[in-house]
Amino acid sequence: MEKICCLPCGGISEMMHERIPGIPRFEEDSWHDKRHDYALCIPVINEGKRIYHELERAQAAGVDKAVDIIICDGGSKDGSTSREILDPLGVNTLLTKRDSGKQGAQLRMGFYWALQRGYKGIVTIDGNDKDSIEDVPKFVDKLEEGYDFVQGSRFLPGGTAVRTPKIRYVAVRLIHAPVISLTAGKWYTDTTNAYRAYSRRYLIDSRVQPLRDVFQSYELLAYLSVRADQLGMKTCEIPVKRIYPPAGKTPTKISFFGGNWDLLRTLFKNLFGAYKPSKGK
Repeated sequence: MEKICCLPCGGISEMMHERIPGIPRFEEDSWHDKRHDYALCIPVINEGKRIYHELERAQAAGVDKAVDIIICDGGSKDGSTSREILDPLGVNTLLTKRDSGKQGAQLRMGFYWALQRGYKGIVTIDGNDKDSIEDVPKFVDKLEEGYDFVQGSRFLPGGTAVRTPKIRYVAVRLIHAPVISLTAGKWYTDTTNAYRAYSRRYLIDSRVQPLRDVFQSYELLAYLSVRADQLGMKTCEIPVKRIYPPAGKTPTKISFFGGNWDLLRTLFKNLFGAYKPSKGK
């Protein structure tokens, strides 16, 4: 098992974490001690009012009483990640990436910090206010039951998919989900959905090694979608809601051509084992 050393977690702290292999350089603004066994990591970049509304919903549902909320900022410049706004909304800590990389780098930053702080597991969700953040305790319940990977799905019975763009629906249902399921050896229905949970045991297993620089963008989500099943760990899907706004630009960081091509390329590299660690296979 990979060794994880613990950070001191007493009181408010502000520090810069210099770059080490597998972890981007980042700033930490921790406003509260570790309060819960599980962390909710929310990657954001310039989400504006969307992240405020999502956190308001979380607070109204008592999510901050079940998990420590960690914002994993990719370097927002819209003022949406100030302490004056986030702290009253129940955020425990803000991590700000000061290095290269996109979503994968933000998640590696969050995973590294949360594992060092000693959390038993990590839930992730997008910060664009499309997902049912009220369901976070359901993911925690599954982790407590011993599951190592829990995938949220809008397409399961009990789940809700509202105004999903047609091209996204077709791509997920007919391409992405079948290929991920083939790679994992288990059927999944909503594999581009970043609303999911990971056990500590899964993330620190030497046969997984998620803290590697190869995971810059969407690669980490694809890889972690399949690796648990490949290793015989306990996995499941649970129903969630994903609701796209009724009007205006669709909140997404995936560009139509470049972003979707990157997703496809990542999908098939993952199928052929490109992201497996060189040791511990």
